Amino acid sequence: MPEIPSDRAKTILCYGDSNTYGFDPQNGLRYPSKIRWTGVLQKILGSGYKIIEEGCNGRTTLYDDPYESWKNGLYHLKPCLNSHKPIDLVILMLGTNDLKQYFHASAETIGKNAETLVNVIQTFTEEKQGYQPAVILVSPPEIGSGIAASPFGDIFSEDAVAESKRFPVYYRQAAEHTGCIFFDAARYIQPSPADSLHLSPSSHAVLAKGLAEVISKGSIKTQGGT
Repeated sequence: MPEIPSDRAKTILCYGDSNTYGFDPQNGLRYPSKIRWTGVLQKILGSGYKIIEEGCNGRTTLYDDPYESWKNGLYHLKPCLNSHKPIDLVILMLGTNDLKQYFHASAETIGKNAETLVNVIQTFTEEKQGYQPAVILVSPPEIGSGIAASPFGDIFSEDAVAESKRFPVYYRQAAEHTGCIFFDAARYIQPSPADSLHLSPSSHAVLAKGLAEVISKGSIKTQGGT
């Protein structure tokens, strides 16, 4: 394939669920771009980077939701990677929705699911764009202790709170197995008490800052080596 210019803006694909979409727990609408962590990240990194927002409410890692099967994160991943190529970095943050009661999934299983998605990213981009982007695998923030009283308490049991605390162990393992970058979001942020699931504006800002610090350390390598 042709050499990619080293001076082009580096493309960062942010692939996730409602916390990448920017779901506002106060009203169920979407935060404006200036509040979403993806928009804040774009502002921090500047014009040398192009942020692609690919967040979808309810998206899982590999599961077909019984009500909206198209939210399976595997289904859209390859088309997304292909349509936005060349991609230099993928920030992957999925797994919270896998803890819905009807999936009966453990944190260990969900970590393996996330590893499968990273493998897909690596093998598919190698084929379609000639090189693998860097991947930051984000272990999602914990589910709040008030989930039972949340508007989402009918689909997330209190057991999901404990399972979400185990995410970092298995996501770190997945990152080690695939050679990608591990980022523990729970070290930085917690969900809003409004629904124990989605992020407040301040958490979006903190998450963006933490990811920007990782990126600024040189995690992105283009085909040209810059």
